[in-house]
Amino acid sequence: MLVGYMRVSSDSDRQSTDLQRDALLAAGVDPRHLFEDRASGAKDDRAGLARALEFVRAGDVLVVWKLDRLGRSLSHLLAIVTSLKDKRVAFRSLTENLDTTTPSGEFLFQVF
Repeated sequence: MLVGYMRVSSDSDRQSTDLQRDALLAAGVDPRHLFEDRASGAKDDRAGLARALEFVRAGDVLVVWKLDRLGRSLSHLLAIVTSLKDKRVAFRSLTENLDTTTPSGEFLFQVF
């Protein structure tokens, strides 16, 4: 199952998840499996991300529109992807065309 996560940096009216939502839906994510945060990527206490990480199961794929929507720092991003891998959950970023269900996508994360 594809599970989508989207984030904008603030609650301001200027920022919207519409672009991310449209991309995730176009990628095949069911609208019922979308999780959202309106908080800085630097914050570790993102309720939407926590719910998404609790929701995913082995065989699922967590999909984001762009890597920086999941985490601002490389170490935080790698920690999340590593925890997903430990749960046998794959990761896909649409903008960077990164997909850990493919050998090349998995290799990229092994390099780090």
